[in-house]
Amino acid sequence: MKNYETLVDATNDLFKRGYTANLSLDGDTINDKEQNIQMGADDFEIDEFYRFEGASNPDDMSIVYAVSSTKYNLKGVLVNAYGTYADDSSSAIGAKLHHGQVSHNLHGEDRPSA
Repeated sequence: MKNYETLVDATNDLFKRGYTANLSLDGDTINDKEQNIQMGADDFEIDEFYRFEGASNPDDMSIVYAVSSTKYNLKGVLVNAYGTYADDSSSAIGAKLHHGQVSHNLHGEDRPSA
């Protein structure tokens, strides 16, 4: 994974690397509204993820996910709140997005040694 200074840097680089779909989280699905695609938890993989904190407010945090789906032949970017404004979804999508790997190995944090 790369290190990015800003959320914009991350999304721009992911776009250049083929993550062109603009994805959104909508309850139990991740959607590509442009292509009218709704993906359940089994329909996609999280390839990369990066966390960013707001410069003036640590509660203003976001995670950028690089998402791919072989089922729908797409690669896209999902930006979601983290921390205070996080989606507290208990769905399978929420579980996948907030899995221990993502929660504990976030951008800028040290990974535990084996």
